[in-house]
Amino acid sequence: MHQFQCDYIAGCHPAVLKALCETNLEEVPGYGEDVFCKEASDMIRAACGGIDADVHFLSGGTQTNLTLIAAALRPHQGVVSASSGHIEAHETGAIESTGHKVMTVPEVDGKVTAEALRRLCADYFENEEKVLLVQPGLLYISFPTETGTIYSLAELEELAAVCREYGLFFYIDGARLAYGLAASPDVTLKDIARLADAFYLGGTKCGTLACEALVIKNPTLKRDFPALMRQRGALLAKGRLGGVQFAALMKDGLYFEIGKQAVEGAMRLRKAFIEAGCEMEGGSPTNQQFVRITKKQAEMLSKKYRYELCGKTDDGRFIVRFCTAWSTRPEVLEELIADVGTLRRA
Repeated sequence: MHQFQCDYIAGCHPAVLKALCETNLEEVPGYGEDVFCKEASDMIRAACGGIDADVHFLSGGTQTNLTLIAAALRPHQGVVSASSGHIEAHETGAIESTGHKVMTVPEVDGKVTAEALRRLCADYFENEEKVLLVQPGLLYISFPTETGTIYSLAELEELAAVCREYGLFFYIDGARLAYGLAASPDVTLKDIARLADAFYLGGTKCGTLACEALVIKNPTLKRDFPALMRQRGALLAKGRLGGVQFAALMKDGLYFEIGKQAVEGAMRLRKAFIEAGCEMEGGSPTNQQFVRITKKQAEMLSKKYRYELCGKTDDGRFIVRFCTAWSTRPEVLEELIADVGTLRRA
């Protein structure tokens, strides 16, 4: 059975595994105070344009989100998210468990719009009885979104401007950042670093065994952050694991090459579905492809491939997701593309 249901089905990129093995017996201090974390942090800062930022390595995306967001917000504040945002729909109430409300706005292609954010902020800050309400304190978006769409540079600039206008922190979830950057025609890592107060480079879905690299630029958010990580159980005793893995990914631009290869494969798969007469769900240019297929087509593909069922249409078709990743083998992708070609006859 070939696995296409998500982008974390394999262990880690061979270069990451090689680095872990080569450094395994080296003895270094714990809690991120080691040469590997320093090297990886320097490489990340350089890739971001030489920014003044703190870099921390956490074990997973949900942990990164709840630790950063809880640290950023005061007790009376909430976080703004698209209605389909990961913190709203896929994290088991992790943010709410920290005592903060997720304040959702309607999505447009999976995205938060500057107009919706401004309206929400104005509704609060211009309300004479705002003392009775939760105050928006941080904007959360992901790049790419849950539906595989990406923000344009202009859209990110507009969101950052609204955040500055109303005093919100701007935080970008980069669980699939390598794939989003590869698919974007105008957004670079330097743009992300310039506009966001904090963001993270995803590792779990982009080549590490585990670990995300959280980049904090805003001085207010930097303060005592390791202590807040410790309080949330996010400070790894063997912090070296994050450093070793991300140093391997950042070397010679491997992180970006991983994204490029996966997106190129996804675009070929998308083309195959379209040529087979299938209707795509949305316009994802990233490694996540959503497609509508009939029950018979689903049965045909299910014989050899595992994919994610996302929903069902009114006419009885299934909305399914196929993901490519750094680990997608070329020969398996070719096999899938060939099998997709047979769906036209189904």
